[in-house]
Amino acid sequence: MKETDAGTHVYADVDRGHDTGNRAREDGMVDAACTEFYRDNGYLLVKGLLSKDEAEAYRRECHALIGRLRPSDPTWGSARAMSGGAATELRHCHDVQYYCAAFARLLVDERFTEVAAALLGTENVQLHHTKVFVKPAEKGSPFPMHQDAAHFPHTRHTLGAAVFHFDDAPEEKGCLRMVPGSHRRGPLPHVEAGGWHLPPAEWPLESAVPVEAEAGDVVFFSYLTVHGSGVNRSAQARTTLLVQFRDPRDQPVGDVHRSRGQGMMLRGHDPTL
Repeated sequence: MKETDAGTHVYADVDRGHDTGNRAREDGMVDAACTEFYRDNGYLLVKGLLSKDEAEAYRRECHALIGRLRPSDPTWGSARAMSGGAATELRHCHDVQYYCAAFARLLVDERFTEVAAALLGTENVQLHHTKVFVKPAEKGSPFPMHQDAAHFPHTRHTLGAAVFHFDDAPEEKGCLRMVPGSHRRGPLPHVEAGGWHLPPAEWPLESAVPVEAEAGDVVFFSYLTVHGSGVNRSAQARTTLLVQFRDPRDQPVGDVHRSRGQGMMLRGHDPTL
């Protein structure tokens, strides 16, 4: 584990070519300090889970897949006010493992599933859904502050997210922003109109901690952690893969947000059978 210069978050570094002191163990698992930080703050930045070459290969797969799809823009209505009136765009694809075998392999990559298991506190890791997001250069849409729990609540609140970064995501690219410790407040009431978001006056994006990442990094966070992201104002696209995962004993509250492949075991087995 390593604390950032700003002292705002810590990360595990799984790149064995770098000496980061109290970093991830030699077998790739995050250490106890990292899991404690995740429990206390609701998120963790894992540096170098993928190599730069791997990240670039996945980036090419993402853009090739998006290029094959019929154009659609899932930008939330509530996000349009965040861009100061300027038009923004977002491209995405659900269930990407059904369209590209590379992503199916990534879902069961032990470098990912070991971290997911450590943060869940169980050897059994089950898929909820996947989604590629591409924020186009100079006009990539933002996301208002929200909890993912508002979209697909579960009984045990174990759901976690992993955002794989396939290119660099500095603040100017609209990187993720987190509110440390917000997961401890439990599910919060959301505004339904415009995309199930939190009231902007109470949860301004600017007050959240920016979690800048590099290609190959993965940000893990609880589905109760309040988070969002800004507009991509840079000259390059921001390319990420979102993987939502859970303890298989954690059941959905309602029949919402179904996706292909939901329930697939990424690690271990399903003890509910």
